Amino acid sequence: MVHMQSLNHTPQGFHSAPFVELRQFFPSEIRVISSFVDRLMRFLHFRPEDGSEIDIETAVREALANAMVHGNGENPSKRVYVECRCYTDREVSITVRDEGTGFDTSAVPDPTTPESRLCEHGRGIYLMKTLMDEISFDESGTLVHMRKKSNVGPDAQRRAA
Repeated sequence: MVHMQSLNHTPQGFHSAPFVELRQFFPSEIRVISSFVDRLMRFLHFRPEDGSEIDIETAVREALANAMVHGNGENPSKRVYVECRCYTDREVSITVRDEGTGFDTSAVPDPTTPESRLCEHGRGIYLMKTLMDEISFDESGTLVHMRKKSNVGPDAQRRAA
């Protein structure tokens, strides 16, 4: 079951254009990731496709999995909160928050180093950073902000508007 709730965690001044917004929370159950991401990607149809959809989808899947598995320890009584904003300039801002204790973001090893390449875990944050234009952590690592700008240039945006 998916519930609606206000997060109010998108940083003030993060973006000033008008937007549409989706806010939801759900239990830390891996099985809900796919159905939520499918719903989120349909919501993103507010912005014309520009080739960045798979990047956004993959980054959101990683953020949700990290929140559920590492943040909330797959405890179904703990929730994951998501806020997604689609701006009129086609930028997307996504915030994911868990109810865990957080982590030291500077202690996450680089998965591209030789000693980390064969590890089974540790690629999620790297993928999120690679696929999104901006990523930042707040609240001791329990909240991640991700931002993806449109791949469509300003002239094409004006013609499509």
